[in-house]
Amino acid sequence: MDPTGFEQWLRGAQGGRPKRTLVMGVLNVTPDSFSDGGRFASREAAVAHAVEMAAAGADLIDVGGESTRPGSQPVPADEQARRVVPVIEAIGSRVPTVVVSIDTTRATVAEAALDAGATLVNDISAGRDDPGMLPMVAQRGAPIVLMHMQGTPATMQDNPTYADVTAETIGFLRDRIAAAEAAGIAKERILVDPGIGFGKSMNHNLELLRRQGELLALGRPVVIGTSRKGFIGRITNEPEPSRRLFGTAASVAWSVANGAAVVRVHDVGPMAQVVRMIEAIRSGFAGDF
Repeated sequence: MDPTGFEQWLRGAQGGRPKRTLVMGVLNVTPDSFSDGGRFASREAAVAHAVEMAAAGADLIDVGGESTRPGSQPVPADEQARRVVPVIEAIGSRVPTVVVSIDTTRATVAEAALDAGATLVNDISAGRDDPGMLPMVAQRGAPIVLMHMQGTPATMQDNPTYADVTAETIGFLRDRIAAAEAAGIAKERILVDPGIGFGKSMNHNLELLRRQGELLALGRPVVIGTSRKGFIGRITNEPEPSRRLFGTAASVAWSVANGAAVVRVHDVGPMAQVVRMIEAIRSGFAGDF
């Protein structure tokens, strides 16, 4: 899917449930990712992996220069930009048929990424970390993912507490949609993410997935990221993130069946097959998706 196709998909996703679910491949250009241990920290390795993910069925590639694993510390904006901009530029020349997303909470990093060829901004703080983010996104006319998180990556797993995790997540996202619109971002360019694993216990994550359909009331495409996360490891008794394939596949299948517009995954090839199968069951159509 190229940027033009993504724009068409967004226009068709009004009401929250698009014609098909997109696969977003994760590309961590960091030395300390929880899932891949810095395997793609070099430009060459990162670009090669992006090419592989596109060939495996990724519609979008989410490039991040700052680890947001539990307990992680912020990375300065200039260092994030140094890591991601050359990679985004190279992806654009090597794989022009894929949409590049920039995973950052810093406006200057997001703007540099957009200048380098990114299309989408993925902000885990939902525009709260940097007061310049939402105005910049509005000025550039870019789409944005607004995610729920309790606390910060450094503190988010220190006893997360909710009275009703689903209702509180929906309320937060509704408020952040309003904030984005007030900053000038058109509602049809906003996606939402409940933040599985970000300031949630295992039971909170399971409840959010179980009640995922309630997020559709926001009227915006829902992004779900469960891939390789700790709660899957606990349930499947698999301590190694890269071996959580089947647990991830189960959560991706559930997410697609319950209305996810985008699934954010590490193992693009297998998860693209999961998405395609669930879409075929749901639609009764097994043609070209």
